[in-house]
Amino acid sequence: MIHPAAALEARALNLAYQGKQVLRDLDIRVERGQIYALLGGNGAGKTTTLNCFLGFARPDSGQVRVCGIDVGADLLAARAQLAYVPENVALYEHLDARENIDYFLRLAGSAATRENVDSALRAVRLPESAWARRLAGYSKGMRQKVAIALAVARAVPVLLLDEPTSGLDPHATSEFNALLQDLRAGGAAIFMVTHDLLGAAEVADRIGFLDHGHIAFEAAAAASGERFDVRGLYRRYAGAKEAA
Repeated sequence: MIHPAAALEARALNLAYQGKQVLRDLDIRVERGQIYALLGGNGAGKTTTLNCFLGFARPDSGQVRVCGIDVGADLLAARAQLAYVPENVALYEHLDARENIDYFLRLAGSAATRENVDSALRAVRLPESAWARRLAGYSKGMRQKVAIALAVARAVPVLLLDEPTSGLDPHATSEFNALLQDLRAGGAAIFMVTHDLLGAAEVADRIGFLDHGHIAFEAAAAASGERFDVRGLYRRYAGAKEAA
């Protein structure tokens, strides 16, 4: 039985597309206040896994739940518990940060005060000097911060990230990882799909390696000392990608 307290849970998912098995008895569980990084080679099933949580893909068998809500049974209620930040964030470039957040909140039916919006922008460490600037002049890292600020303003408990550090320089990546740690400390559950093993090892509580639609193995961060055996993980990860 699926535990209702889990922020995200996939149990025994199977999904085939055009005769090809994409997910195979997939099990994933993410608790509140936890960062889970999912790695895998191209075609391993990472995007399909995200789409199952978002309700864009319906598994042939198994269960998917968000904060205890069955995605297949009540899609809108499940989606209301999460925010999704794609690799290339789609925001309105002719609007500034405040205007983007205000617009999307109103679109979702939850009006926000200026204080609420400013508090969210402050929480994601976006410089106040940039709040009134149009997003056309923003870097990718700044756009991601605005997208996450929208999630903060909505107060959703679950954040889904697709390749969040792709294209970021080392400084922006470090800032982004610090932001994720802040969100985790606030009780958010974060599920990130990434190819960046080193970045995942720096911030994740658990790392799962997806191989042909199934979790080949998982690793949990150590409580003290070196968080992960990065060299060992890399050997496993590289081996899985070569086998694919």
